[in-house]
Amino acid sequence: MSDVWMLRTGILIAGVLLIAAIYFFGRPRKPGQGRRIEGREGVRVEPTIGAQLEAELSAGRCDAFTADVSELASLRSGMRKPDDFRILSEQISKEPLAQLVRATDVDLFDVLRWTIFAMIAAEELGVTSANVAGMAKSGNPDVRRLLGVTPGNGKALGLDEAWASNVIKTVGNYGEVYERNVGMRSPVKLPRGVNALPSAGGLMFAPPLR
Repeated sequence: MSDVWMLRTGILIAGVLLIAAIYFFGRPRKPGQGRRIEGREGVRVEPTIGAQLEAELSAGRCDAFTADVSELASLRSGMRKPDDFRILSEQISKEPLAQLVRATDVDLFDVLRWTIFAMIAAEELGVTSANVAGMAKSGNPDVRRLLGVTPGNGKALGLDEAWASNVIKTVGNYGEVYERNVGMRSPVKLPRGVNALPSAGGLMFAPPLR
């Protein structure tokens, strides 16, 4: 994910962002980030919290605000008039987000990491929650390894050989999960962007599951 801008519709004039005050959702995660934006853009930066944002915008004290794009999309979906707000494509920073486990939970880390990889691989291979049972009969060796027909991956993780098949059957592949929770078919309506597969211009790919 990346830090980007969200602002009231209509505040862009001839492609120029005409603002005097920018609000952070919470506080900048990187030391000095607010000061860098102030210096670069010549605007005042103020930290705030989610409950204050709509009031500040409505009162005209805040012209735009910035946070991680997933936070902005979630906040916008909960506003009374979400269509009045626009998330810009310009990026302030790039900050990959991932699951978090304790440093001593090595086995859990491996399971989580390879579960994400399996879900991405499933999307790449066309395996979905709807067709996973039929795809187990595929002659594609990558599909057979993914779904545990060809054994080995489950044992390596200390899991049943059908672990990836069970995940896909229950929640779907990466694309299905994304679209259902934060994608264009959800209230959040966040485009895939860099979270798409490379074939769609994104960066999400999985190493070979073998």
